[in-house]
Parts: sequence; structure tokens; C-alpha cells
Amino acid sequence: MKRKVYQIVFSATLVVVVAAFLSAIFFVNPSSSFAASGKKKSSAVARISAVEHTEVQIKQLQGTLNITEDQKELWNKLTSVMRENAQEMDALTKNMAENTKTMNALEHMKLHSKITEVHLAQLKKLIPPFEAFYNSMSDQQKNIIDMVFRTGEYGKSKRK
Repeated sequence: MKRKVYQIVFSATLVVVVAAFLSAIFFVNPSSSFAASGKKKSSAVARISAVEHTEVQIKQLQGTLNITEDQKELWNKLTSVMRENAQEMDALTKNMAENTKTMNALEHMKLHSKITEVHLAQLKKLIPPFEAFYNSMSDQQKNIIDMVFRTGEYGKSKRK
């Protein structure tokens, strides 16, 4: 009986250690390899800000969805929350990027936990205006936005 309990505890501990190790690998800052090599990031590797990314998404969605006059107010509320979230994320990542060079592995994990918590809070804030906007959409618009969420591809849909 003791041996079975030991085997279960050992297996569970092994799973936790492997999960923590893999998490640490995935959360490692890729820019450290550039710093160690003394090379600068190429423009292809450089990240755009959350604000820039959000503005691109807003323009793509707006062009794809053909938002009606009746939907403008709901759309503006949604985009306002999207922009607020992007500004908040940019401020958070800028502040944290300044401190990552001196962080140890545990601090990195805590950092990524905090970022995840912020993402969750932002999603909770985004869902109500998105739901109101989604409910105002025509079936054709819903099909378009559903496809965008499934595939990540923006573009003009085929009209009937």
C-alpha cells in the first residue's frame, strides 16, 4: 500500500516538475539570446506595441464587417475597451521589460502569471461590449466574425 502511494506521489511530483520546467522554457525572454550575442534585433523580429496591433485589428474588422449606422455606438464602445486594454498592456509590458534583466526564474514565472491575470481581467471587461455588438449583427456579419475568430484571417467575405 505504501509503495502505491509513493508511486502516485512520485508521479505527481514528476508531472509538476516537468510542467514547471516547460513553463519556464516557454516563458524565457527570447531577447536574451540577442543580448548575449551582441546583435540587434532585426526589424522583422521587432515587436509592435499592443496599441498598434489593436488599431490594425480594429481597421481590419471595420473594413470586413461593414458596420451599419445603427451599430456605430456599440462598435465605438467595443473599440474603446479594446484601445484601453491595449494601452494598459503596453504600460504593463514596458514597466516589466525594464525589470526582466535582473529577474530570476521564479520572478519570471510570477511575471507571466501577472500578465495572464491582466489578460483575464481585460477579457472580462471586453466580453460585455463585444456581446452587445455581436447580438446586433446580421447573420452575415456573425458568419464573418466567427470565421475571423476561427482562422484569424481578415478579408472580404463572399457576398450572396
